Amino acid sequence: MSARLFELMLKAAGYTVVISFAAIGIGLLIGLVVCAAKLSPRPWLRWPASLFVSFFRGVPLLVQLLLIYNLLPAIGIAVPSVVAALTGLSLCTAAYQAENLRGGFLSVPRGLLEAADMAGLSPWQQFRRIRAPIALRLTVPALVNEAILILKASSLVSVVGVIELTRTAQNLAASTYEPLLFYSVAGGLYLAINWIVAAGGSLTERALRRGRLA
Repeated sequence: MSARLFELMLKAAGYTVVISFAAIGIGLLIGLVVCAAKLSPRPWLRWPASLFVSFFRGVPLLVQLLLIYNLLPAIGIAVPSVVAALTGLSLCTAAYQAENLRGGFLSVPRGLLEAADMAGLSPWQQFRRIRAPIALRLTVPALVNEAILILKASSLVSVVGVIELTRTAQNLAASTYEPLLFYSVAGGLYLAINWIVAAGGSLTERALRRGRLA
């Protein structure tokens, strides 16, 4: 493989990382809102949130991407393919992250919250000092795993016209007649990216256990 072609693969890998982490960040924000709605005692908040989670966890991501890509123009919203891809990835990961966060918040020992009430802490102080730090420590492994899954699932966005790592490997393999070489390089790049994400997650977990980020 020439240096120029390898550079193309690296650029595509960087684009994949940007799309994936943008989706993860947007999905985390949406997931926090959905999580709060699912934990709400108000049915008119819980039911739409539950429907959101059920849909985006129950429908394959590939189908979601195709639906969004074709739905937006049908209702008069013309957006670039990368926006449609980012929307699909964000909504999909939001559903999973909402459930991960909900599990973390539900795992906070009730005794700590009762003690906080007795100490006179406000709901916001309880959230900032007790609920959020504990829930974060409990959900970091699941959130890191979700980030890795989205990085790998980002290969599906090529179906809506986004040229990321997998599509670049396909194009180069077709033009050079060396599929084994380019798919091997793509696999190695995905592995390296995911290894870095997993290592970062492990460092974050250890730091949280020591109380550095709590």
